[in-house]
Amino acid sequence: MEIGVFSVSDITTDPTTGHTPTENERIKAAVAIAKKVEEIGMDVYAIGEHHNRPFFSSSPTTTLAYIAAQTERITLSTSTTLITTNDPVKIAEDFAMLQHLADGRVDLIMGRGNTAPVYPWFGKNIQDGIELAVENYSLLRRLWDEDTVNWSGKFRTPLQNFTSTPRPLDGVAPFVWHGSIRSPQIAELAAYYGDGFFANNIFWPKEHYQQLIGLYRERYEHYGHGNADQAIVGLGGQFFMRKNSQDAVKEFRPYFDNAPVYGHGPSLEDFTSQTPLTVGSPQEVIEKTLTFREYFGDYQRQLFLVDHAGLPLKTVLEQLDLFGEEVLPVLRKEFEDRKPAHVPDAPTHASRVAASVIASAKDDAADAVSGGIGRTP
Repeated sequence: MEIGVFSVSDITTDPTTGHTPTENERIKAAVAIAKKVEEIGMDVYAIGEHHNRPFFSSSPTTTLAYIAAQTERITLSTSTTLITTNDPVKIAEDFAMLQHLADGRVDLIMGRGNTAPVYPWFGKNIQDGIELAVENYSLLRRLWDEDTVNWSGKFRTPLQNFTSTPRPLDGVAPFVWHGSIRSPQIAELAAYYGDGFFANNIFWPKEHYQQLIGLYRERYEHYGHGNADQAIVGLGGQFFMRKNSQDAVKEFRPYFDNAPVYGHGPSLEDFTSQTPLTVGSPQEVIEKTLTFREYFGDYQRQLFLVDHAGLPLKTVLEQLDLFGEEVLPVLRKEFEDRKPAHVPDAPTHASRVAASVIASAKDDAADAVSGGIGRTP
């Protein structure tokens, strides 16, 4: 099980102090959080992509490349790369470049994006969102997998004898997760290609995500990639901890009540009872996180949202220190003990390179056998 942090890159006023961080402060905070993720032994840091206020992360690959230079072990990912409004050629180039700079410690979560005004800024229409996702991803796969691409489609100019550079590191493209909050078509897309499926798992009750993940698993098996319980699933989640549960609730309540994403709606108590949000002690975080497996099956990646709602950097780093000391070791052991042997680990660059070598050797052997059929000894 990979365990890490993901960020939606919001800039939100701290309701307890009235301080609104600058873009510079939040950008530098993202780097500090990623370095803390590695320091405490977590596996993944992911950051989103937004092109509108109140968010700061318009260029995730730039941020991740900077983090790559200051880390050695963690996987660098995105919590959304907009497959709809980005040119697939640019995605292919940027992430291959990042792969080389980070020595393969790169994957990404593709998403449609649900901010309507962003689409026309990039010459697109949100009504075409699903079609754009399907067409653009098909082209992206070819750009990574084929040296020379000839292509034409509905939403961009044709390509003739085009080669995306640099080529993916070791001939293996970054692993792709497809993220969705509500679109079954995206679950189908992930299953068709045998990619991962990442369920946001933050705002809505478990039954909603059970439907999406169940569909993805069913279709993953349908397309012949493995059994349904071997499909590659990632989940989001969020927590706020203090040693004492009552202290956590008291400290987090003003952030929850004023946060743009869920403030002024259900009470904190209702939200924590109906969604994956955990506000309490380390033991409560452990217990609730372990229930995710009961609802969604064995899965490969668990990411937590921790730097949102105006929480100051100091508090976020304290949260991560506490997580590393009291939660992470227990989750690692429990997830490992409960995972059946036939359920795969999360894909890494090294494991995908090894699989590619094996597949190539099998193809060579098959060619040799077929080439010898009918020959006279």
